[in-house]
Amino acid sequence: MSNETLSHRSIIQARVAKSLRKRHARERRFRVFGLAAVLAGLAFVALLFISILVRGLPAFWQATITAEVYFDPTLIQLEPRPVPREGETPQAFSEREIAWQSQLTMVNWNRILENSIIALKPELANSRRDVRALFTSSERFHLRDLVGNDPSLIGQRVTLDLVADANVDVWVRGNIDRSLPDSQQQLRPAVRALADELRAEGVLNIKFSKALFTNPDSRSSPASAGLAGAFMGSLFMMLIVIFLAVPVGVASAIYLEEFAPRNKITDLVEVNINNLAAVPSIVFGLLGAAIFINWFRLPLSAPLVGGLVLSLMTLPTVIIATRASLKAVPPSIRHAALALGASRVQAVFHHVLPLAIPGVLTGAIIGVAQALGETAPLLLIGMNAFVANIPTTPFDQSTALPVQIFLWQGNELRNFFEARTSAAIIVLLTMMISLNALAIWLRKKFERRW
Repeated sequence: MSNETLSHRSIIQARVAKSLRKRHARERRFRVFGLAAVLAGLAFVALLFISILVRGLPAFWQATITAEVYFDPTLIQLEPRPVPREGETPQAFSEREIAWQSQLTMVNWNRILENSIIALKPELANSRRDVRALFTSSERFHLRDLVGNDPSLIGQRVTLDLVADANVDVWVRGNIDRSLPDSQQQLRPAVRALADELRAEGVLNIKFSKALFTNPDSRSSPASAGLAGAFMGSLFMMLIVIFLAVPVGVASAIYLEEFAPRNKITDLVEVNINNLAAVPSIVFGLLGAAIFINWFRLPLSAPLVGGLVLSLMTLPTVIIATRASLKAVPPSIRHAALALGASRVQAVFHHVLPLAIPGVLTGAIIGVAQALGETAPLLLIGMNAFVANIPTTPFDQSTALPVQIFLWQGNELRNFFEARTSAAIIVLLTMMISLNALAIWLRKKFERRW
């Protein structure tokens, strides 16, 4: 072999080696950039979750006053609770019951609250206004309900955990600058000093807040505002989505994928379904307000309307996910079932659908989780209205967890509700993560290999 041939071969080998080095270098850079992108994404997600947890976790604990409450019979002058008399009509008994409830409401429950602190500090007998400022305004209704449910408490002493006022909570936690002048403080100097004394003596403590989970929202008593009403509203809406959007979406996907003829009408339907999946959610809110409220005259701010609107929004997601799951089943499964004499319906429902169930369930649950976090369509159908009661049916006025977060973040008492807003976000994220975890578990449980 000549020297010229060897030289030419070595040149080609050098070029190939150089090309390989460049290609390998590009692959290494791509892997590095890809890994960096993944790590950056995880870092941002971790930063988001950490910031929410740092702000929200303290809100699960709240300033609470532990005191012995004396249900003084000289202040609670009540007749015995009425019981039905023989031959008495229900209307007459109801009138006597209402009169007794009115008498119960007229009791000076604030005085009983004040006495629980004055019993510890008799020198505060002439500073009842400062003592009353320690408690949130809803605590007097708490005492009223206790006696209403059990009149035998009259004359007894009971140790209770009483929720402190929101401004007291802000003060003892240090969420307000203590060096600010009195004109910029939310509490009078005497109330601030009394709160510090009770905190030092162990009467006022930071305890886990059950009110956040058991109470509805409140404007008159911010410290007792909770998520129970919004949680029930979201629950009713999700039940409507599950029982309406999921069956309709799955049935539509099965028909379009397995039974519908391939023609222009079917193509038009498929294109519109894909387009609806990309429509902004606020458009569905406008549609719901126009149809369900203005046309069908359904109740405003009701979970029923919210569930219907979210069902419309979720349908495209469920249909697309179900069709993708059906397409993933190999055609040989269908052909084998048909070859053995199964009808088209039997082949789909006995063979294809069971194999597609993991993907169908995953798509349905992800669609429900997406609907759970929607806010814009609910605002347009009035679910941002203040509702002080916990809904018992889908027809009752209610709000939802995302809307409650929206309302709390705009509350003027920022020092208190900023943490509450983050706590509500934690509750919502926990529900959404639980739904996604359920989707993963169901996918693994029903997954079959062919």
